[in-house]
Amino acid sequence: MVHAYILIQTQVGRSSAVAQAISDLEGVTAAEDVTGPYDVIARIEAPSVDDLGRMVIAKIQAVPDITRTTTCTVVHFSA
Repeated sequence: MVHAYILIQTQVGRSSAVAQAISDLEGVTAAEDVTGPYDVIARIEAPSVDDLGRMVIAKIQAVPDITRTTTCTVVHFSA
């Protein structure tokens, strides 16, 4: 399973609605309003990197009022 954090910028005043819409999507484990340069941060999971990319492009970026996303894939390094 591949995990990622999606950093999301929204239209002004729309972060709560966007977070709620994203949290209802399959594969989203959390979506929360935050302060700072991003309005919402979501944690998602998918079976593969390709599936993760398809989810971001086809599902998350399709949510109304999102202006920009940045995907941060979680990596695990062995010591």
